[in-house]
Amino acid sequence: MASPAAAPHRDTDVLLSVCGVSMTFPDGTHALDDVTLDVRQGEFVTIVGPSGCGKSTVLRIASGLLAGATGAWELADDNLGYVFQDATLLPWRTVQRNVELFCELHGVPAKERTERASEAIDLVGLGGFEQSYPRRLSGGMLMRASLARSLVLHPKLFFFDEPFGALDEITRERLNEELLRLFLLERFGALFITHSISEAVFLSTRVLVMSSRPGRIVGEYEVPFAYPRSDDLRFEPEFAELCGRISHALRDAHR
Repeated sequence: MASPAAAPHRDTDVLLSVCGVSMTFPDGTHALDDVTLDVRQGEFVTIVGPSGCGKSTVLRIASGLLAGATGAWELADDNLGYVFQDATLLPWRTVQRNVELFCELHGVPAKERTERASEAIDLVGLGGFEQSYPRRLSGGMLMRASLARSLVLHPKLFFFDEPFGALDEITRERLNEELLRLFLLERFGALFITHSISEAVFLSTRVLVMSSRPGRIVGEYEVPFAYPRSDDLRFEPEFAELCGRISHALRDAHR
């Protein structure tokens, strides 16, 4: 999948390549200006930036959910995973049937999709809730089910649009740890959007900082901490120092 413009040259391990992407909406809002980034296999890239800077717009353009941008972008594979802030589960389906949905839409035979869904449900820690309906689940459980639904197709690249933004801090941190466990297990590439600098540093291999609208990438930070990462990392001086550097860059970008 690529833009009408010539797609950028892509290394074999690059799952997503975005080059010089700009976006102006029909109402005249100049949302993005010359955004360039890439995501490689086994890399977790997070974008942070002020509200309204175009973080989610980048994700929607790159994933093919939003048309009208200029520039070039390319996906190495169309098997993608999406997890949004709203879990978007179907209320009339149980957890099992919700998680089976993407397999069903892709024509996976019933026995296989049941097996895949059961495996994904266990991976995200929802075993025992297969026959529960979404209205019976907590916010954290809804996000686990949403993640399991995408995992059944074993995507090489995940798009996460502030998936934990509406959750309380404790639940959010627990899901951060669970997401990293799945990341290490599946070794997918990830493009993650968040307002939380500490969440970005805890999860990522790289953190990108966007300016105010029109959004541009104005900072890039390699995260040096080895995986797996325990919750204790959040209390290390090096962690706080990196969060501070990113916070300063974000403040400067917002001026």
